[in-house]
Amino acid sequence: MSDLRLFITTTEKQSEVIMELMTEAFEDDGYAIATMEMDEKKDIWEASLYIDFDEEEEMRARFAEVVAPHFPDATIEREIIPDVDWIAKSLEGLSPVRAGRFLVHGSHDRDKVRANDIAIEIDAGQAFGTGHHGTTAGCLEVIETVMRARKVRNALDLGTGSGVLAIAARKLKPIPVLATDIDPIATRVAAENVRRNGIAAGITTVTAPGFHSPAFAAHGPFDLIIANILARPLIKMAPQLAGHLAPGGSVILSGILASQRWKVLSAYNGQHLRHVRTIWRNGWVTIHLDRP
Repeated sequence: MSDLRLFITTTEKQSEVIMELMTEAFEDDGYAIATMEMDEKKDIWEASLYIDFDEEEEMRARFAEVVAPHFPDATIEREIIPDVDWIAKSLEGLSPVRAGRFLVHGSHDRDKVRANDIAIEIDAGQAFGTGHHGTTAGCLEVIETVMRARKVRNALDLGTGSGVLAIAARKLKPIPVLATDIDPIATRVAAENVRRNGIAAGITTVTAPGFHSPAFAAHGPFDLIIANILARPLIKMAPQLAGHLAPGGSVILSGILASQRWKVLSAYNGQHLRHVRTIWRNGWVTIHLDRP
């Protein structure tokens, strides 16, 4: 876990721009970046870069270089990160989230499940994706729409994180689902969550960077591909992703800032995929495309 947080205090609108700049500058190097609302009424947000102590001088300079041309008055502050599992801690006590018929909840909120809910139980852990982020909730909404309107015989959850989207697809229809992630911790957590949700078979979890795994050929082509990652890798992998999509199949893309949507759409239109719908949630978008 990172030892230091470098951050800029800003507004929601500016934080979206800074997040896009940081994604472009730091994503390929594997640094964790985030934006967070601190005060809704005053429109105070923080845009953060998480680093190790011994990188502070170099990364502060890089951070400033990225932000200064656009926000010359921005001040970079620092916070020492205690040795705490902040992912788990930040998610403790979060209320259940509804997205269509899906209800994503922690084990402490099982009593909130109603008769017609499709319940997905995800507790705080080491992998992201609990339904509380706009990208995950947007994907859940589109998954339900697509799987009720189209014949889906198999699905791929690319960048599965906690496994919540793979679990959602499998709970909606008893189809085989391949859930992959570049992070072995994420695939382990996803497998644990699959079992927690009472799914004994039907979801295969695999650690796979990009599409460099025989699992994709073995399980595909896919009628539905869900990829909740980030805009830049989604753009890069557009040809490969489209190549694993079955004729007449659907694609759900998220992890995309509203300002990045046109670049993503352009990349996938170039693969002859048609834009069907875009959902907007808290500055992020979820895009549904299909192969005519």
